[in-house]
Amino acid sequence: MPFSEFELVPDLHRAIKAMGFSAPMPIQTRAIPPGLEGRDVLGSAQTGSGKTVAFGLPLLNKLLQSKAHDRPGSKPIVRALIMVPTRELAAQVETCIRDLARFSPVQVALIIGGVSFHNQVQALRKGAEIVVATPGRLLDHYRQRTLELKHAQTVVLDEADRMLDMGFMPDVRRIMQLLPRER
Repeated sequence: MPFSEFELVPDLHRAIKAMGFSAPMPIQTRAIPPGLEGRDVLGSAQTGSGKTVAFGLPLLNKLLQSKAHDRPGSKPIVRALIMVPTRELAAQVETCIRDLARFSPVQVALIIGGVSFHNQVQALRKGAEIVVATPGRLLDHYRQRTLELKHAQTVVLDEADRMLDMGFMPDVRRIMQLLPRER
């Protein structure tokens, strides 16, 4: 099955081609269709198997379809949150999502500890609609009122098992309470 069989907006098909992908990996073949339908997806696959693309394409497709209905000049808001357990993984996920969104107007912000808080605030103010974050730094931004999560339509817990193993469950619970019930 080629990527062209997925009903994606043209910007995403163009990005897939530019990234050199020819055919979806097994996790993508199984996760993308229910993701495109807006259903919850729980997936497990080895590192390097294409999980980020498996959740990134449906997420971006939904955002791009809803952007088509936005009022002209409306201010971009955080519509999707991707939580990850480590800075390194967050950087990898952000790069992949940014590559997938390269031909679209969707902006992505990386929110992690150990780097400039100010630069992250600037990225959020520029209109990031997707935030890739570690739980602790995300809560720091929320407490400082530099980001709102009340409009997030999609939430991804990437490597949720590792987040739980690393003791992030209390932070994840707090964050989930800040999000809309319908997502």
